[in-house]
Amino acid sequence: MYKLSAIELRELFVKNKLSAKEIATYFLKRIEKFDPEIKSFLQVLHKRVLEKADLLDKKRKSNAPLGRLAGIPIALKDIMHIKGEITTCGSRFLENYRAPFDAAVVRFLEEEDALLFGKTNLDEFAMGSSTENSAFFPTNNPWKLEAVPGGSSGGSAAAVAARLCPIALGSDTGGSIRQPASFTGIVGFKPTYGRVSRYGLVAFASSMDQIGPLTTTVADSCLVMEIIGKKSALDSTCLNLPQESYFDKIPSSLRGVKVGVSWLFMQDLKKDIKENFIRSLDLLKDLGAEIVDIDLEMLKYSLSVYYILATAEASTNLARFDGIRYGKRSSEAKTLDDIYDISRDKGFGAEVKRRIMLGTFVLSSGYKDAYYKKAQKVRTIIINTFDKAFSSCHLIAMPTAPSTAFSRGAVQDPVEMYLQDIFTIPANLAGIPGISLPAGFDKENKPYGFQLLAPQLHDVFLLGCAALFEQAANSFARKIPPLFDKEAL
Repeated sequence: MYKLSAIELRELFVKNKLSAKEIATYFLKRIEKFDPEIKSFLQVLHKRVLEKADLLDKKRKSNAPLGRLAGIPIALKDIMHIKGEITTCGSRFLENYRAPFDAAVVRFLEEEDALLFGKTNLDEFAMGSSTENSAFFPTNNPWKLEAVPGGSSGGSAAAVAARLCPIALGSDTGGSIRQPASFTGIVGFKPTYGRVSRYGLVAFASSMDQIGPLTTTVADSCLVMEIIGKKSALDSTCLNLPQESYFDKIPSSLRGVKVGVSWLFMQDLKKDIKENFIRSLDLLKDLGAEIVDIDLEMLKYSLSVYYILATAEASTNLARFDGIRYGKRSSEAKTLDDIYDISRDKGFGAEVKRRIMLGTFVLSSGYKDAYYKKAQKVRTIIINTFDKAFSSCHLIAMPTAPSTAFSRGAVQDPVEMYLQDIFTIPANLAGIPGISLPAGFDKENKPYGFQLLAPQLHDVFLLGCAALFEQAANSFARKIPPLFDKEAL
């Protein structure tokens, strides 16, 4: 069962070849056996899953209409609310916080009969690129357990890569879906900003946060996007777009499609990353695409812009976590000031504190004009740079990450860690869709990722082109980590 895609699993359930309870029990046992090695889940919802499976089996038996996700196990990054369940955001501060409502995506998934298996690990408040910043434990990469799975959606990526579930949702603020997808050899899709509602997603940087799927196949990502890519009346930043079919628009070839590449922006690529990237471009050429040179040198400023704007928004969004309205209140506090100071000091980890302080600095009197406002202006220039590039090409290609998965503890310098997002951050600043696709393996059998970007609202076109690349690369790119390519029973 673990080798099947989500679509294949649903077919077996609908055709009465598998019961929902069999599917639920199978994957719960798989999580029980293998997750102690990976540590991808913070919480597994055993009772909830089995109750939902029983309901689905009764629904099928009575010939009632079944949802499009019926019988499909799905995990959620623990930064999205499920009503009545704990949402920790990977932080000690919220380990006692029980969500009073469902996130919009949770409601959409449950309406289509998905089996919500649990909450996955993440860098605290989604701030990090390795899932080493979780307050509870780091997550391991299924391809090499001493390596990181990327971040901040590392728990979701590791769970899908090890086939503990076929689909997981993550959030992408600066690459946090695509970079872990690259490190773990799966598909990671970041939609156009506003395509998926952020209602019920705990905010990090509100102008960049976006929920998206991590899956083993592009087709599974298409399925999920048709479900969660809907307007939510509770989210003013969610786009009101007509429903689109992602499956009807997969092209037969890439003939006539121009793919832009900016070699100037990528001039410092490591040798193995560059060789793999060129091989991926050759696959696009074989599919009929034309590779054209574009100028994206302006993107070299994207990292600086991002870490000004994202930290500014983070410091504002995290001000609500004060030990009074939300989170754990320090038992050492004697005064009102103590409650604020000690609760935040004990509750937040080092990386979150670093970003709150940096964000507060760039918004402070005397520095707001020098940093924050200037960064907003450069962000507009970056958006215009993408617009100009897309006037001469349909897609843009670049590696997902500047390296394959690194060993846990290998990157100690925060700035070096931030550089992990150099190729993913620009899409968040511009609000455009991006996807990371498996593109082979290095000498240590660690996955490479290949990234494609499209103009705003061209999500369907991007996924269609990605499906063709996936078919061409399947023979050497889509594999299951050897440690977990076995039955759990």
